[in-house]
Amino acid sequence: MRTIAVFIGLAVACSATLVAQETTTHRVLATSKTSTMQKEMQEAGDAGFRFAAGMGGETAAGGKEVVVVMQKPTGSASKFEYRLLATNKTSTMEKEMQEGSDAGFQYVGQTVFESAFGGKEVVCILERDQSVSSPSKQTYRLLATTKTSTMEKELKEAGDAGYVVVGMTVAKTLVGGKEVVAITRKPGK
Repeated sequence: MRTIAVFIGLAVACSATLVAQETTTHRVLATSKTSTMQKEMQEAGDAGFRFAAGMGGETAAGGKEVVVVMQKPTGSASKFEYRLLATNKTSTMEKEMQEGSDAGFQYVGQTVFESAFGGKEVVCILERDQSVSSPSKQTYRLLATTKTSTMEKELKEAGDAGYVVVGMTVAKTLVGGKEVVAITRKPGK
């Protein structure tokens, strides 16, 4: 009987510990400027929060904004750095993403910001875990086209070269019009 009581006591203690470990704190960030969002995400990252989700659109109170949710598991001591890359040119984005990867950042998400000039910019969110001393480098390739059939062909070629899709958006850019933008990545460089 004593063994059963000890076992039940351990099970209750373990369950309480698991419940305590599973709690998460969230922060919701919203702004209409890329630079402000990067600053707010960095402040949250310094406090141990990590990017969870983001979406651009029109909010009821703020108008055209990007909303980002950051989360932090209870007890986490990690800190994160963020870079937000915004451009209307696929080649520029690919170059900036590769520079970010070379500096230890990894792609974690993308959304669309509406610019003051009437176009929409694809914004890529890069993250670096400050506790990782030598993060793995990635090679990025961005594909952009106005036709889904062309995208399928380009993705097949990228897949044959070892790339996997990590994100996609549809945006009306100043340069290409309505484009499907796919971000692919493969390990190493």
